[in-house]
Amino acid sequence: MKTSLLTLSFLMLVNMAFGQFNQSALENRIRPDSNAVGEVHFNFYNFNFVRNYEYSNEFHDGYTLYGTQLQPQLVYHANKNLAITAGAFIRKDFGDNGIYKAKPLFSLKYQKRNLSLIFGNLEGGIHHRYIEPLFDFERQITDPVEYGTQLLVEKENFKLDAWIAWQHMIYKGSAAKEEILGGLSTETTISSFNGWKFSVPAQFLVYHQGGQIDVLKDIPLTTLFNGATGFKLHKVMALPIKDIYTDNYVAVYNDFSGDKRRAFQGGFGLWLNAGIETTFGSLVASYWKGNKFISIKGMPLYESVSNNLYNTGFTQQHRNILSLRYAYQKALIPNLYLDVRLEPHIDLDHSDKQLQFNHSFFLTYKQDIKLFKVKK
Repeated sequence: MKTSLLTLSFLMLVNMAFGQFNQSALENRIRPDSNAVGEVHFNFYNFNFVRNYEYSNEFHDGYTLYGTQLQPQLVYHANKNLAITAGAFIRKDFGDNGIYKAKPLFSLKYQKRNLSLIFGNLEGGIHHRYIEPLFDFERQITDPVEYGTQLLVEKENFKLDAWIAWQHMIYKGSAAKEEILGGLSTETTISSFNGWKFSVPAQFLVYHQGGQIDVLKDIPLTTLFNGATGFKLHKVMALPIKDIYTDNYVAVYNDFSGDKRRAFQGGFGLWLNAGIETTFGSLVASYWKGNKFISIKGMPLYESVSNNLYNTGFTQQHRNILSLRYAYQKALIPNLYLDVRLEPHIDLDHSDKQLQFNHSFFLTYKQDIKLFKVKK
């Protein structure tokens, strides 16, 4: 009976489809510009956030993130194919004294036609465009800065993002393990006609914790894998409806460590989405069916092993989450973007099927300003 009701609910919503909210207003991509060769620009990015979790479950803690981020950067357009950036990342949490986190930002960005190579501060986080069970949107707030190397291909019918990020490096005699994270995200358009678009996405993440020069020889090496693939079907419409679509994935987890110490060594999940994007906002219906799934960087709500403050280590092999989410996104003035989200969900395995939700309020300002041209 429960399965029948779930299937009926999903089919009722499948005609108003959207896998994940549009994140483009939150992105900040700096690239070489053939019209700005020899110029120095000031790139200003300000992300203001309120994200509140009204949760009371065994897998995702209830808490609030409230504050602001600044990413001021100087950009030197050394060549039509090359931009060099230097700046800082600053995060201030409201209600706490001082600055919560500050990091330097450096990058070298080479671009030729549809190919980009980045070394240093990556276009990371939401720019990778992973699904939430693999990469939690909240990391845009808590950990948006990634350092490493990134290769991007951006063609009309094919997108690729291949990257490696150094999470924690060690020196000789360090009392810690080195940590490396890498991944790949692609989308290939199979067919496109009369406003319809059918594409196949493929994504994976690999996490490795190890090293040969640390002093923690009793701690074994760790290698974890998350991957996902599926299909996306979109239909562009006339206003007030912008887009109707469905995005569906099969996600997998594997522990490739020699010494396996986690509760599960492998698992999988189904991530089914349906929704609609209109001038009045976006509505998304999502269903997650997980089995022994552990995520490297994904949203804790979808995992089968808990990292909650008071439930660490708690396991539940099967997870069934149904959510119906709404977002209103609008450019208030040039360069200033509003994003309001309400995301309720029901855990179908919970005895009382209690409705829980998180809600968010974001204001993003981003602008590129020409300062001067370097004389030669």
